[in-house]
Parts: sequence; structure tokens; C-alpha cells
Amino acid sequence: MNTNRLSTAMQTALNAQMTKEAHAAQIYLSYAAWASAQGFSGVANFLFRHAQEERNHMMKILEYILQRGGSVTIEAIPAPPANPSALQPCFEKVLEHEIDNTNAIYKLVKQSMEEQDWATWNFMQWFVKEQTEEETLALGLLDKIKIAGGAAASGDALYNIDRDLQGEPDDAELAQDKTADKP
Repeated sequence: MNTNRLSTAMQTALNAQMTKEAHAAQIYLSYAAWASAQGFSGVANFLFRHAQEERNHMMKILEYILQRGGSVTIEAIPAPPANPSALQPCFEKVLEHEIDNTNAIYKLVKQSMEEQDWATWNFMQWFVKEQTEEETLALGLLDKIKIAGGAAASGDALYNIDRDLQGEPDDAELAQDKTADKP
């Protein structure tokens, strides 16, 4: 009896997303190491935490595939891109990466709808919300650097951003959670 509750196409797509999450973890890890080497310990701490978060996303998908009776395929991941040249390009690359990941998640959601795989559709909703948070955080990082002067930000402004990121929460408040009483 075949106990795999995932279509071959869905199993392949979920394995690809799992690999994408592993690659994302390596990107954050690489950028964190770069930030640390530049003296930005707060930025590095923030990015190291996000590397771990991406590994957790990978594990969620791995466990889901197994729980649905599927087969997990561990693939090699590409090397991270070159290190950024400064904080603004670093945060821009983080946003670009998160948008790319969001688009991949949306493809999985669409595929699950087309296949009428409601269990996978439901599972992917957590990732949809997570990607909204990730993009909101990345946009917030870019806003901070722009307010600080962008590429021309002073050392003092960069120091303050670095210090703020040391304790920055790992999740963002989403619009869906706002009310007139709690804007």
C-alpha cells in the first residue's frame, strides 16, 4: 500500500523549498560573519539568529514531508553570494532574498490549491505569514539605514543601528494584528 499522501510533484516542490531554506540559512550565516568581521556585532547577532530561523524552516518542511509519508531528498546548496560592501547593500540583499523566498512559497501555495492538497495548503499558510514578517523586518532595516543617511550614514548612525539590532525582536508586528486601539 502506498502511504505517501503527497503527489510526486508536491514532494519534489517541498524538497526544493527545503533546500531553498537551507540556502537561506547559509546566506544569513555568511552575512552575519561579514557583519561581525566589520565590527557590527549587533547586526551579526541579528543575522545569526535569522540563520537559525531559516534552519528551523527547513526542519519544518522536512518533518512535514516525512509525516505525509513522503521521501526527503537532501540536496547540495549553492554557495552564498558575495559579501555585501556595506550595511545598506546588506539589508537590500536580505530584502531581495526574502522576496524571492516569498515568491517560492506562493508557488507552493498555488500548487497545493491546484492539486487540492488541502493539508499542504494549510501547512503553507504558516510560511505565508512568516514571509510577511520577514519582508516587514527587512523593509524596517532598510528604513533605518535610509533614515540614518543611507550609503552616507555617519559612524554614529551606524553605531546606533548596530546597537539597536542587538536586541531587535526576531518577528515583526503585522498589519493584520493592528487595531484602532493598538496602531
